[in-house]
Amino acid sequence: MLITPAYAQAAGAGDTNSMLMSLLPFALIFVIMYFLILRPQQKKVRDHAELVKNIRRGDTVVTSGGLVGKVTKVVDDDQIEFEISDGVRVRQMRQMISGVRAKGEPAKESAKDDTSAS
Repeated sequence: MLITPAYAQAAGAGDTNSMLMSLLPFALIFVIMYFLILRPQQKKVRDHAELVKNIRRGDTVVTSGGLVGKVTKVVDDDQIEFEISDGVRVRQMRQMISGVRAKGEPAKESAKDDTSAS
């Protein structure tokens, strides 16, 4: 009486289209979240891993705790040793380095390179 038969039949036919349209906002949210959150975070992690891998003797580093020091020795793949004051050396995990302030001079290979340069 209140709803005509033609209107009632049309409501059942659009079920698959309405389901697709209801899932579209979720897919859009996922795509936006990927480009705004996940990709920049992955890039930041890659850059930090590259920074930590390239630390060498003579670099001035900043730890995540705020200590600033000059790298005196690369112990192994996991640790470095750096000097925070005259005669005060500290061992630190590489992953806890938050930044490199000044790159040090590359270590000289041997004395033979010094004689050939002059």
